[in-house]
Amino acid sequence: MLVSDFDYELPPELIAQEPLADRAASRMLRLERKTWRFEDRRFRDLPALLRDGDLLVLNNTRVFPARLFARRSGAKAQRVSARNPAAKDFLRGQVEVLLTEQRQPLLWQALVRPGRKVGVGERLFFGEHNDLEAEVLERGEFGERTLLFSPVSDFFERVERIGHVPLPPYIARSDSLEDRERYQTVFADPSARGSVAAPTAGLHFTDELLDQAKARGVEIAEITLHVGLGTFQPVRVKRVEDHAAKMHRERYFISDIAAGHINRAIREKRRIVAVGTTTVRTLEHAALQTGQAEVRPGTAEADLFIYPGFEFRVISALLTNFHLPRSTLLMLVSAFAGREQLLAAYRHAIQERYRFFSYGDCMFTE
Repeated sequence: MLVSDFDYELPPELIAQEPLADRAASRMLRLERKTWRFEDRRFRDLPALLRDGDLLVLNNTRVFPARLFARRSGAKAQRVSARNPAAKDFLRGQVEVLLTEQRQPLLWQALVRPGRKVGVGERLFFGEHNDLEAEVLERGEFGERTLLFSPVSDFFERVERIGHVPLPPYIARSDSLEDRERYQTVFADPSARGSVAAPTAGLHFTDELLDQAKARGVEIAEITLHVGLGTFQPVRVKRVEDHAAKMHRERYFISDIAAGHINRAIREKRRIVAVGTTTVRTLEHAALQTGQAEVRPGTAEADLFIYPGFEFRVISALLTNFHLPRSTLLMLVSAFAGREQLLAAYRHAIQERYRFFSYGDCMFTE
């Protein structure tokens, strides 16, 4: 299976650059898998499309301002010479650091840009008053670095103060104060901080819509998957199958209560509606670990690559945003909806001028 089979042409003006003033005002393309039927709806219609007894599963991870700017110490600076008088200034210049995974309390994986000359042993200083300091311990591919931060008593408080909302690169603007609230779901748990990107299918929900769903007899369960580096990494192989070994791990947690809701819905053959691809990966990875259609509570790391041919054990309906061409997320949704009809749905969405990607519209596939 070729990565190019998951390509499509998207007019740049359809990439949403700003969130709508009203979260629930997004458009929603309904796709019925069995009939290939498309239906243009509004997200506010979702509670009416859910059934009494459905289990709606949300990812309650909380995004933190993981995009930081640092100054280099110049520890690896070349000597200043008459032929290269600006060398030291360049090597002490500003770099952008995106924290992607916390391995230990002060040990982080990160993407550094420009990273070509940020080598092992370099020290980075963050904030106007050197609020944080880190040393580069390891160097990986494509700008990946392992950073060890110097001990501080309030690490995340400082990150919250000096960090920026890690908007995706296709949003061609700087983050704003509004993004701190809008690039976060209304059900994000303050104790579940750890994502560097929002689970964007959840951005459309309001408390009112969740209450409407409950009033229709819909159960709601929350799991946590911290969105990490894999969200930012393009597929760099020609064959889809060759990417499986390159998938990054993302940490997730399923509580005893959530596992109880999920397993009971499976046993009773009720629909499990996954909100977002992160929820899909969590549920299906957890089921694979048991070898059957059930999940166990606890913490684990998902490295599951879902593409056409995958056998779903848990989910039976999916709410998700529109995804980038050739991306693992597009492949995941293709596995659930069928590649040909999904790409046909995307062509319809483009023709009807839907808004794409993180701050864009959504699809409900059942």
